[in-house]
Amino acid sequence: MNGYSKYKEKSIYSMSNGELLLLLFDESIKRLTRAEQSLKEKDYNDFDDCMKRTSRIIRYLIEILNMEYKISWDLKRIYEYLIYDISVVRAGRERRLDEIGRIRHILSELREAFDSASRQVTDTRIPMQREVRG
Repeated sequence: MNGYSKYKEKSIYSMSNGELLLLLFDESIKRLTRAEQSLKEKDYNDFDDCMKRTSRIIRYLIEILNMEYKISWDLKRIYEYLIYDISVVRAGRERRLDEIGRIRHILSELREAFDSASRQVTDTRIPMQREVRG
């Protein structure tokens, strides 16, 4: 593992839950942008890879929901819709290119909402200590 990879891993381990959540949204938005560009360039392998990764991120967002809260049920429905929409885009490719921007917009709005909420709430949990070994 090179120095940059170690640095990146340490910085991820030192992030709060809110920061990690924002990182997931950022990565999914970045992948959708790349998928859109790949589709325009007819690079279908990269397009499929980006869409699969975005779908995996959204599935992970579903997995980490705390279903004890009503809002989690609403978020789950939104995430499931996004997964469905991603599958439609993957199947339709160029015919559904405009849908990528809509998916990205929904994820951007969710990211902004979580960012705003995390700024208003103080995290009082005890941080988990993790050791990074190279």
